Amino acid sequence: MIQHKHDPQGSYDRIVEEYAEKCFHELEHKPKDRELLDRLATEVKSLGPICDMGCGPGEVARYLKDRGADVLGVDISPGMIEKARQLNPDIAFQAGDMLRLDAADHSWGGIAAFYSIIHIPQGKVVEALRELRRVLKPNGMLLLAIHLGNGVQHMDEWWGKPVSVDFYFFTSGDMKGYLATAGFEVEDVIEREPYPEVEYQGPRAYFFARKRL
Repeated sequence: MIQHKHDPQGSYDRIVEEYAEKCFHELEHKPKDRELLDRLATEVKSLGPICDMGCGPGEVARYLKDRGADVLGVDISPGMIEKARQLNPDIAFQAGDMLRLDAADHSWGGIAAFYSIIHIPQGKVVEALRELRRVLKPNGMLLLAIHLGNGVQHMDEWWGKPVSVDFYFFTSGDMKGYLATAGFEVEDVIEREPYPEVEYQGPRAYFFARKRL
């Protein structure tokens, strides 16, 4: 059996320009995503800043900022962080690993994690979710997005660039279990089919999960 190295940091560093060109304005074509982000902003209100976790070029942070939210962004890829700062000079971005965040306990009021946990192996998902819960304030809200399915997909080429990255798929039931084990209270689960010609053509799910003490 061939063993592939899972290198999300290096992989995303190599596709910065292509990713930004194709994805930075993606939310314009995703009304359900905008609706859910609006809901997150309303839920968080003045509780504290919202972190765009796995921010890429900062499209989610940009959307929330333009609607009056206090936001910041974190991504494992230094290249993506540099691009996010270029595209959004009025938003703070920093490189970071969601398994080991450089943030104090109870730092943020909310987290929008759109398709970032899909790069975390199933054996470390609860660890990552516990880290996200740690940095949330009491009653803080996590909005988590995943691709629905089972197993893992490896990519060694992306938009003509060499990469080595794994994409993990989850069922809604499994992710609800992971969130509960990590100490979250799941308040809502929303599933939808993909928008044609806009995004990866697979079903997805969104979870509103709150940090209760």
